[in-house]
Amino acid sequence: MSDTAVHESGSNEVSRRGFVRGAGALLGAAALAGPIAVPRAHAAPSAAAIPDGAHVPALVVGTGYGGSVTALRLAQAGVDVHMIEMGMAWDTPGSDGRIFAGTTSPDSRSYWLRTRTKQPLSNFLGFPIDKDIARYTGILDAEDFSGITVYQGRGLGGGSLVNGGMAVTPRRENFGAILPSVNAAEMYATYYPRANAELGVTEVDRTWWENAACYQYARVGRKHAERSGFPFVFVPNVYDWDYMKQEAAGAVPKSALAGEVLYGNNYGKKSLQKTYIPRIKATGRVTISTLHKVTSVRPAPTGGYTVAIDQIDTGGATVAGKTVVADRVFFAAGSVGTTKLLVMLKATGALPNLNDEVGKGWGDNGNVMCGRANHLWDPTGSLQSSMPTAGIDNWAAGGAFAEVAPLPTGIETYASFYLSITKNPNRAQFTWNASAGRVDLNWQASWKQPSIDMAKTIFDKINAKEGTIYRTDLFGVYKIWGDHLTYHPLGGAVLDKATDNYGRLRGYSGLYVTDGALIPGNTSVNPFVTITALAERNIDNVIANDL
Repeated sequence: MSDTAVHESGSNEVSRRGFVRGAGALLGAAALAGPIAVPRAHAAPSAAAIPDGAHVPALVVGTGYGGSVTALRLAQAGVDVHMIEMGMAWDTPGSDGRIFAGTTSPDSRSYWLRTRTKQPLSNFLGFPIDKDIARYTGILDAEDFSGITVYQGRGLGGGSLVNGGMAVTPRRENFGAILPSVNAAEMYATYYPRANAELGVTEVDRTWWENAACYQYARVGRKHAERSGFPFVFVPNVYDWDYMKQEAAGAVPKSALAGEVLYGNNYGKKSLQKTYIPRIKATGRVTISTLHKVTSVRPAPTGGYTVAIDQIDTGGATVAGKTVVADRVFFAAGSVGTTKLLVMLKATGALPNLNDEVGKGWGDNGNVMCGRANHLWDPTGSLQSSMPTAGIDNWAAGGAFAEVAPLPTGIETYASFYLSITKNPNRAQFTWNASAGRVDLNWQASWKQPSIDMAKTIFDKINAKEGTIYRTDLFGVYKIWGDHLTYHPLGGAVLDKATDNYGRLRGYSGLYVTDGALIPGNTSVNPFVTITALAERNIDNVIANDL
């Protein structure tokens, strides 16, 4: 439906004015925040920071889903482990009493070594709402490559710190396209159930959900999906639903109902900080160095691997250089972090025997965002839980699964907002740029068009049925699609190509990949349950055969 046709409808013009009021209020709230001093979280490095010259049986690079699974299972098998984390521990409140900043009031805690915020939803009414902040080792990295910005969690717990908790197991019929070399029966009988149990995955109480004010936006999303003939599906989450009910009752400090999601969640979400990591610490066999960054891995003359590590401060400056020896190294720095490191190590001669598959098969999980402008009779609620519970499944027919996402602004926006995962076939490659001394990604902005086309199979139909339009003010000036980013980076060291079928890097004994770099670009749903389950599968095999 064209804008001209919509403007000829009086009811839609009223609806549009409602958007203007809501957007203006939010824009004003963002502007009021301003570039002021912020209450930073305490960020001292770990008391057990790895010493220069140490020798460790197993070094795990990264503390996200793959790294946490690996460290726990190795420790339980009797192996002493050291984990290296580039970000902060995020375990001590700042002067405002909170560890994490709020979604609508980002400060230096919110971004990794940036001097200006780079919010995924960056505009209202076409006006930018990003603001200047102090450079700091904050929780969310907006890493810019050619054609795409990749959002990643920084800190102990990795991506679990900043995601919306959507804990989705892919449909069994889709699994063959996700990990074709992996036994699906084994994954669905053993490793997906194990991952869901360890992560604390549960489903919302649907009776409560049907009447909760904070999920009015999701019920509107359901109504519009079903009226257009799309399956509306409930999705599990790792949030503590009992805590959310208490939030709604005003009995506890608000977390999801305070809109906390993108820059961390202070109370109710079961991130890795509340699941795997306490169990890791309880083994007594794992030490963790935060604010440490691995810069090199090469074979050691006496066996194992010599690992160079920089210790950094909260401004990102190197304050100490360390060299340690590890018998085995597990790369778990996330799809981007792991792949960039491996590509650099191969190209610069530290690990020249890595094969030519390293760097290839990277994808964005088909991520694309959009908003729809609803009528005044379809308010989505001023109170919105930041933890999504549902999606629209058009994967089989149109190649898209759309998360019905919140806009937790604290005001009524009359907007429905969606993050779509699509069957985008495009894959990019990381390569070493010797002249610039960095790793580049060859993603092209035009490669998002298939994702847009697949998402439109849902939202064009809903707009036509409801007589509504797309929002055009959320991602720039008259820009409908949030096609500039991904929250779900996957691939770069693909299973059974760059590695064997259990994550052992080809060319070197004792080097492993154990994170989302193994998954070739798409999981058909939110990926962290699959990353966790695959890590559980792989480390079982490594422990049984390599130790």
